[in-house]
Amino acid sequence: MNFLVRLIISTLAVLVTAYILPGVHVENFMTAVIVAIVLGALNTFVKPLLIFFSLPAVIFTFGLFLIVINTFMILLTDKLVDGFSVDGFWKAFLFSIVLWLVTGIFNVIKKRDEQAQ
Repeated sequence: MNFLVRLIISTLAVLVTAYILPGVHVENFMTAVIVAIVLGALNTFVKPLLIFFSLPAVIFTFGLFLIVINTFMILLTDKLVDGFSVDGFWKAFLFSIVLWLVTGIFNVIKKRDEQAQ
């Protein structure tokens, strides 16, 4: 059940972020679900390897290089998912930041809802 809730939150976050940002296009709801699944899989399997191999840059920038790694995850998702497109590096950079914020907001709402019950 927790996986399904996280998937719904991620899907809604992708849709909201794509709606907010020009240059990011999501064809439909099902595409947003696939984007959420692919991003989750990339963040689980590929991102730790990228962090490991770029550890000096991550340490030197006090973790800010992680935003660049997130940007590459989004660009890779753009290449893997038909119906999802990002117009270049800087749009993907902004998408990663806004997606992080929107996901955080949805998670706060979810926690407040759980506490209210």
